[in-house]
Amino acid sequence: MARYFKWLLLVLLALVLLLAAVIFALHRWVGSDDFRQRVEREAGAALGVPVVVGSMTVDVWPLPAVAFGGLTVQSQPPVTLERLEVRPQWQALMRGELSIATLIIRKAVLPQQGIDAILLALQKKKQVAVVGRPAPAGPATASAPATPAAAQKLAPALPAATVVTAPADDLTWLPRRTILDDVTWVSNTGTSTAVEGEARLGADALPDSASLKLIRGNLQGLTAQLRREPRATADSTADQWDLQVNVGGGKMAGKLGLERKVVKAGPELVVQGKIETRDVEVSALTAPNKPLSGKLEANTTLNARAATTAALVEALQTQTTFTVHGAIVHGIDLAKAVRTVGLSRGGQTELQTLAGHIATNGRAAQLSNLVATSGALSATGNVAVSQAKALSGLVSVNLSAESKLGNAIGGAVAVPLVVSGTLDSPEVTLSRAALLGAALGKAVMPGVGTGAGANLGSKLSEGLGKLFRK
Repeated sequence: MARYFKWLLLVLLALVLLLAAVIFALHRWVGSDDFRQRVEREAGAALGVPVVVGSMTVDVWPLPAVAFGGLTVQSQPPVTLERLEVRPQWQALMRGELSIATLIIRKAVLPQQGIDAILLALQKKKQVAVVGRPAPAGPATASAPATPAAAQKLAPALPAATVVTAPADDLTWLPRRTILDDVTWVSNTGTSTAVEGEARLGADALPDSASLKLIRGNLQGLTAQLRREPRATADSTADQWDLQVNVGGGKMAGKLGLERKVVKAGPELVVQGKIETRDVEVSALTAPNKPLSGKLEANTTLNARAATTAALVEALQTQTTFTVHGAIVHGIDLAKAVRTVGLSRGGQTELQTLAGHIATNGRAAQLSNLVATSGALSATGNVAVSQAKALSGLVSVNLSAESKLGNAIGGAVAVPLVVSGTLDSPEVTLSRAALLGAALGKAVMPGVGTGAGANLGSKLSEGLGKLFRK
């Protein structure tokens, strides 16, 4: 018995020594300049942008992985990663398939302009590959017509010699687990946001769970949790997630749903959701800019339909009803704009309540049914926000006749103000018609006053516009 035990120990020792020798040889081979330069060439050819790898190592502890150090994608500006660890799925690797179990990104800087440059290079490379792809040859079948005329009917936008079928939106290549450690995203405007987080995907490449924390940037301190809920039935194609976000001293909570449908045009993804926002400081959401402050309460519904996951962001539409308690509008003094009957920049307007409705389509927003109250002052109106954060709209400001300012401008009347500028630097001014009416009201209608004249001028402008449009 002792003899067999001795031989077993010798065999195990030999296996350990052999494994150590293999790991050592693999470590030396992977860390060699020849192998590193080969990886740089292959990665650069795949991305269409030069890639520089500072070092490569094979780690055994805590789990076997290939680590890249000093990784730089030489886009303009460059994308840099201090360390990238890739842990493969060993069962798939034994079958000859490369599948990533865990991807760890540490201390990376991801400029949006650099990411856009990489995506553009990949798109150009794909277009070149599609144009240069020969047409499939072979006998005519019911699903593959042999004549150029028949092929042209199936693909009228392509030459008769090229028939291409677009690949499905396959995301199964994504890592089952991704860890972000101090990853910084730099927007096109130069704003930096650093995050830490982890995401785990299911077998269908959709998130089972995700957590995120902003450690630096405009929304520093924000935390978010996403958890997948069980499907209602076994044959259901709809998935649902529970979302919890803590930001600005308040909370956002709701449900997000994704359903796969098949329509005449092909497969379609449908996203729907409802989110409730409670006691969130508005200025925390817009930092470092501060166009508005106050406690936000809102109810949001969202939906999007698209053929691919990448197109869902641009197709996203939201509807939000909101109320801001103790609101302060920074950059605009509505009372001053009415008093001076002219352009108003700077200052602030304190409001007891600000309420309204926001509709978004992609990156554009429309504010409607705006209602603001503050003692002697109230305002209503509609304002549009473009993708470039430009403002355009009209606000009607009402001043109580009992207020000093109301008496000064001639009583309780509505004064129309044009909203322009940007979110960062808003402006309000009277329209040309309202300015003319204000001047006439001050000159010939002293009993009615400047404010009524401005309102009359605006009404006359609207009436003449309708008359000439008929």
